[in-house]
Order: sequence, then structure tokens, then C-alpha cells
Amino acid sequence: MANKRGKKYQDAAKLVEADKVYSMDDAVALVKKMDFAKFDASVEVAFKLNVDTKQADQQLRGALVLPNGTGKDTTVVVFAKGDQAKAAEAAGADVVGEQDLVERIQDGWLDFDVAIATPDMMAQVGRLGRVLGPKGLMPNPKTGTVTMNVEKAVSDAKNGQVTYRTDRDGNVAVPFGKVSFDADKLAGNLKAIAELIVRARPAAVRGTYVQHVSISSTFGPSVDVDLASMIA
Repeated sequence: MANKRGKKYQDAAKLVEADKVYSMDDAVALVKKMDFAKFDASVEVAFKLNVDTKQADQQLRGALVLPNGTGKDTTVVVFAKGDQAKAAEAAGADVVGEQDLVERIQDGWLDFDVAIATPDMMAQVGRLGRVLGPKGLMPNPKTGTVTMNVEKAVSDAKNGQVTYRTDRDGNVAVPFGKVSFDADKLAGNLKAIAELIVRARPAAVRGTYVQHVSISSTFGPSVDVDLASMIA
């Protein structure tokens, strides 16, 4: 089968040594060097974990505020009323509402990145499950987006919070910045994510927990990374 990758990708891929596992710093430098996108591409890390996601206690899900941010302007909506609505607005939420916001989303508006809700609003927000769920936008206590502390939730979302969860095959993919970031800022974010994933090891896991780690830019080739260099 012919290689359908473009010439720029193939040229970039030649810079990656076959079967080599790079240190974190070398991997970050290489991903930045190989990027050929005409925009400020995102950089993502992918972990292959030895977990059985059919078991509820082996499913990872949560959130982390990256120490150096994501480089992305995040649009935040909040389902709240009364004092909580005022607190959300004061914290910088882009849109705050109750039933009106539910109806707006039901009518097809989805121009936002994070949705936060107070617990008392979840009966109404729950009607949006089929719309928000598949897009990963449904508020959830595990990611801190169902909370009475809307001020902190909005602040976290605006200041570089990323969410993570295992897919059915035990993979976790998390964006950790932009190609334009200084290498040390990307490395700092990557280290924070790796340490969190290691700490989140389910008690039932036996054997090697993190089986493989790689990083890549939006269109660039992936680079294998040595886990030990990320958590030293």
C-alpha cells in the first residue's frame, strides 16, 4: 500500500530515529523542530495504560490545571442562578444562564469549550446529555465542572485546565500546549500530566502500568518518550 502521508510529514518523520525512546527534553525539542503546520499547532501526549476499562475502578477521569497554561482562549458557559450566577459572571464566565441557556443549546448553539453547572441545575442540564455527552462537554463532578464553587471552576477553565479520561482501549490523550511555547514550558506541562497519571494508578493494576508514552503536534509524527525522564 502506498504511503498516503504528505511529503512534509514524510520529511519530518525521517528525523525520528526508528525504535528510539527519547528523553522528555529531547522529545519536546524534536516535536517543535518537526512541526510544519501553517498555524500554531497543539501538542498532545498519549499514554497507553495497562488497565481494564471494563472495570469501573480502573477507569481514569479527572482534570488538571497546567502550570504553563494551554495557549488556548477557552470559552466557558455556566448553568447557575442567584448568587452562584453572579459569582460565575464575576469570575469571567462567557455565558451564564438557567433554562434559557439549556434551550439555547437545545436549539443547536455549541460555541463553547467548557460547561460548568451547580448541582441544583443538573436536573435541567441532564436533558442535554445526548448533545453535550458525545462532545465531552457534559458537566461532571470528577472533572470539577459540577460544583458550588463556580468561581474556582471558571478560573481553572480559563487558566489552563485540561481534562483526561481513558478510552475503551486504555489510552489517555491530553493536550499540553502549543508548538510556539518555549520548550521548558511544554516540558513543565508534560511533567505535570505524567506525574498525575502515575499517581492515578488503580490499585487493581498488576504489572507495568504505563506501557507506552508518545507526544506529537497536530499534524506531525509522534515521538516515543521515556516515562522515567518525565517524572524524575
